[in-house]
Amino acid sequence: MKKIIFLLTLTTAVALVNAQKVQQKDVPGPVQKGFQKKFPTVKNIKWEKENGNYEAGFIANGVETSVIVDSSGNIVETETEISRNALPTSIKEYIAKNYPNQKIKEAAKITDVKGIVTYEAEVAHKDLIFDSKGKFLKEIQD
Repeated sequence: MKKIIFLLTLTTAVALVNAQKVQQKDVPGPVQKGFQKKFPTVKNIKWEKENGNYEAGFIANGVETSVIVDSSGNIVETETEISRNALPTSIKEYIAKNYPNQKIKEAAKITDVKGIVTYEAEVAHKDLIFDSKGKFLKEIQD
């Protein structure tokens, strides 16, 4: 029992260290300017600090979106929620084969600064990452 409590405490601590909520007033000026340059009309932004970068979460045109901005104000990547049906067929087939009886909870399209697209599908408390052609790349524990 003590081991379980220790592991839960450690897991929570790691999660808090990796992603910390930040008030907008505490987001550095260059980060806010870089974000506003790309998304000038967005309101109600929820900021988090993650691995030295800042993540801005918001709703744009009814779509949940998040943007990673580095400390200099450069957009690193943009993640946009998509419907599960919008995932490439090869991704849905991979999940059906490798995660039978599991449903895709959420899906997203991620575009990095170079324009490279990847897809994310959340299945069974895991984020599965695929390339633009639907080839499996990695699994991240949620």
